[in-house]
Amino acid sequence: MNQELMVALLAGLGGMLGWGFADFFAKKTIDKVGTVASLVWGHIFGCLVLFGIVLYQTFINQNEILWPKDTKSYFSLAIFGIIQALVYLFVYKGFGKGQVGVLSPIFASFSGLTAILSIAIFGEVINMTMLIGLCVLFLGILLINTDIQALRLKRLSLAHVPGFKEIGLATLMAGFWTLFWDRFVSGKDWLPYALLMYVFMTIALLAVAKLRRTNLLSVEPQLWKFLALIGICEIGAYLAISLGYSATSLTSLVALLSGAFSLPTIILARLFLKEKITAAQTIGGLIIIAGIMAVSFK
Repeated sequence: MNQELMVALLAGLGGMLGWGFADFFAKKTIDKVGTVASLVWGHIFGCLVLFGIVLYQTFINQNEILWPKDTKSYFSLAIFGIIQALVYLFVYKGFGKGQVGVLSPIFASFSGLTAILSIAIFGEVINMTMLIGLCVLFLGILLINTDIQALRLKRLSLAHVPGFKEIGLATLMAGFWTLFWDRFVSGKDWLPYALLMYVFMTIALLAVAKLRRTNLLSVEPQLWKFLALIGICEIGAYLAISLGYSATSLTSLVALLSGAFSLPTIILARLFLKEKITAAQTIGGLIIIAGIMAVSFK
C-alpha cells in the first residue's frame, strides 16, 4: 500500500468515525435542547478545540501556521462555512418533515455524488480495483441508511415525499461542498483553513439561532459533556478530511469513506442505546468493510 493511499484511507476513516461519534452524541441532546441549540453549542466547543490545537502548534511545537493572506480566501472560507451550516439546517428540517428511513439514504448519496464529479469533471485517475471498491463502498453506505420497511410503506413518488426537497437540496450542496473544499485546501496548510471555515460556520449557526430566538442557555448540566463531545468529534472529522484532501489526490476515496459515518453511529446506538440493527444495516456494514478491503489493494 503506497503512502498516498494510506493517508487517504486514514483520513476517510477519521471523517467516518468523527461524524459517526458526533451523530451518536447528538442523539442524546437534540430531543432535550433542540436541533439549533445542539448545533450551536457543538460548534462552539469545536471552535475552542480548534483554537487550542492552533495555539499548541504555534507556541508549544513552534510550527509556523500559514494563514490565508488575501481577502478572496477569507471570503471563500466564509462561503464554505455558511453553506455547510445550511446543509445541517436543511437536513434536520427535512428529517423533521418526513421519515428518516426514507430520506437518510438520499442524503447519504452526497459522497457518491462527490466521487462521480471528481472523476468526471476533475479527471481523478483510479484503476479498476479502486473503482470496484468505491462502488462497493457506496452500496454499503446506501444500505446502512435504508429503512426497507419505511420504503415499502411509502408509495408516493419522491417528489411528493415530505422533506424530500430539503434533503435533496442538502445532498446537492454537500456533494458540491465536499468536491470544492477538496480543491480549495489542496496543497495548503489545512489546519488554519479548517479553523476559519468552522468559525464562519459557527457564526452562521449563531445568526440562525438569533433569528429564531432560540434559547441557548436552557441546557441541563448533564448534557454539557455530550455537547462538548459533539464538537470534539466533529473537529476530528473536519481535520481528517481536510488533511486527506490537502495531502492526496484520492478525493473519491476520502469522500466515500467519510460518508459512511452512519456505520459507527449505528454500532454505538446498538451497544449503548439498545437500538435494533436491521438486516439491511448489517449487510451494509459488512459491504462497507469489504469495500475498504478492496480499495486497500490498489
